[in-house]
Amino acid sequence: MSADRSGGTRPEDSGDGAGTGRPGSLRTLEVRHLRCFLAIAEEGSITRAATRLRLTQPAVSRTLAALEDALGVRLVDRSTHHLALTARGRAFRDRARAAVTAFEDALTAGRGAPRPLRVGHPWSALGPYTTPLLRRWRTDHPDTPLELLRIDDRTAGLTRGLVDASFLRGPVRAPGLEWTRLYEEGQVAAVPSDGPLAGRDELRLADLTDRTIALNTVSGMTSLDLWPDAIRPGSVITVANTDDWLSAIAADRAVGVSATGTADMHPHQGVAYVPLVDAPPVPVFLAWRAGADGPPVRELLALAREVVAQRPE
Repeated sequence: MSADRSGGTRPEDSGDGAGTGRPGSLRTLEVRHLRCFLAIAEEGSITRAATRLRLTQPAVSRTLAALEDALGVRLVDRSTHHLALTARGRAFRDRARAAVTAFEDALTAGRGAPRPLRVGHPWSALGPYTTPLLRRWRTDHPDTPLELLRIDDRTAGLTRGLVDASFLRGPVRAPGLEWTRLYEEGQVAAVPSDGPLAGRDELRLADLTDRTIALNTVSGMTSLDLWPDAIRPGSVITVANTDDWLSAIAADRAVGVSATGTADMHPHQGVAYVPLVDAPPVPVFLAWRAGADGPPVRELLALAREVVAQRPE
């Protein structure tokens, strides 16, 4: 049993999303409920979701509560220090995102407005080339808005049909995709900014062997296979997104490894990025679903190649 929102108690699941009691009326649900839930899921925080939606925290909490009550399932686990989706919440997130996308596409078509080009990325977009690319696209293609979306999975929503193309790092193994390599990035060690490794000019993989490694197992590319067997770290913690990865490192719970694009896109007061000189370079790709390379995707690819070629690394 746990306290409900009126101060009483009611049966519910223990964080696995089994249910919140008897479902309410689905007729009360609107697109705003889905948008609110997606903001919470993507931001990992009621506070950040409220800022993103320009609402108060109580309003966001009430909207989430209304959605859960109508569905009769628990979508968000509030029993831990860090907000997390339940199993039902993770499954519902994909369907909610697809529903909102379809709704927005219908409105766009109804208004006769051009459909936006949706481009996903798991955490670092196009690194230092991101801002030049977005500005050039706006100038060169004013009639086709480009929406850059961070989606926490390895293909950034591409395999689920949530985006038209994605900027991806590391091996692309998902079936049904095509891709083009744009450039390569070096790798960096992410360490606590006040720790002994932060002042080094460069590091090697062996320097991290006796440290706990933070691994983003949902959208990240790094695994313990990066280290040779003889120096493979023995301690890891797993996280589900870049924000939690950075928080774990800043709190001195772990260190991490990522591409240099992470340092460009995610500066953090508590994290120092140090070049990792013996880690292999990371390829950066533009990927799309096989057969779905229409004119906007081809134009994006051409512009990405041009921006990368013109801007020195």
